[in-house]
Amino acid sequence: MPNVLVLGGTGFVGRSLCEKLVSRNGGAGARIIVPSRRPARGGRRIWMLPTVELFKADIHDDRELTRLVAHCDTVINLVGILHGSEAACDRVHVQLPRRLAQSGLGANVNRVVHGGALGAAADAPSRYLRSKAAGEAALVSKALDLTVLRPSVMFGDGDRFLTLFARLQAVFPVIPLAAAQARFQPVWVDDVASAIVRCLDDRTTIGQTIECCGPEVRTLEQLVRLAGRCAGHPRPIIELPAALGRLQAAVLERLPGAPLLSRDNLDSMRVASVASGELPGLARLGIQPAAVEGVAQVYLGNAQGPGRLEAWRAAAHRH
Repeated sequence: MPNVLVLGGTGFVGRSLCEKLVSRNGGAGARIIVPSRRPARGGRRIWMLPTVELFKADIHDDRELTRLVAHCDTVINLVGILHGSEAACDRVHVQLPRRLAQSGLGANVNRVVHGGALGAAADAPSRYLRSKAAGEAALVSKALDLTVLRPSVMFGDGDRFLTLFARLQAVFPVIPLAAAQARFQPVWVDDVASAIVRCLDDRTTIGQTIECCGPEVRTLEQLVRLAGRCAGHPRPIIELPAALGRLQAAVLERLPGAPLLSRDNLDSMRVASVASGELPGLARLGIQPAAVEGVAQVYLGNAQGPGRLEAWRAAAHRH
C-alpha cells in the first residue's frame, strides 16, 4: 500500500485534499500520514477518515522529519503562513522545504508536490512571496520528481478570506478597505485539492509549475462586496489611501491574535495575484475551475446540513 505524507494536512487545503485522497482510493487505498503539532485542534474534520493517520509530531525537527519521510512514497507539502516575521517566514517557507530536500527524498520518495504561491519571486515586494520563492528553489535544486502548484487567493468553507469579510460586515456599518484595487483570480480550495490529486496521477506534470486560478479576475473591493452580499449584510466600503492603509495595517498587527491585515500583506498585494499566462493552469489538468460567486453564495449564506456539499457541486457545475 502506498504511503502519502501530507505536511499541513490539517490546514485549509490539507483537509480538502485528505478527503479527496480517500475518495480517490475508495477508502481503502493509500495510507495517508498527517503529522500535526495540534492534531486535536486542527484535525477534527479528517481524523475519522479511513486510511488517514493523524498524530502529534514536530515536522521542524530534523530527526522526526527524516523518520516520517523514510516511510513514505509521496510527500505533499502544504505548510504555510500568511502572517509572520522574517524569521517565521524563513522557518516555515524556506527551512522546511530545505530540510525536506535533505531528508532522503531522493532515496525513498518517488513523488513530491509542493504548495507555492502565485507571484512568488526572489525580488517580490513582500517577505511572504520572497520566502515562498526561496522554498520552491530549495526543492527544485534537488532534481526531485516535483510539481509546484501556485494558487491565487483561495476561497471555500472555512476560509479566512471571504468569510472574514462577511463577518466584519455583519458587525460594522462601514468597511474601511486598504488596497481596494488589488487584483486576484480567486480559486476554490476544492479545485486546488483536485489539482494535487491529478498531479499525483499524471507523471507528465513532473518538473512543471502550475498556476491555480479561478475563471475570473476581481479586485479586493469587488470580493469584499460579494462577501457581504452573499452573507446578506452588504455594507458601504471606503477605499483608504495607501498611507492610511499602511497605518491601519500597522495598528492591526499589534492587536492580540493573528492580525486581520499586515503591512506585508499589503506588500504582497502590490503584485496582482492573477495567472501570468506563461505557465500551465488548471486546464492542463482537465479542471474547469468554479466561479467564486456560485460557491460563496452557499457557504456564506444559510445553507446547512448534509445537502450543503451537493449544493456546492451544483453551484460549481460539478458531478
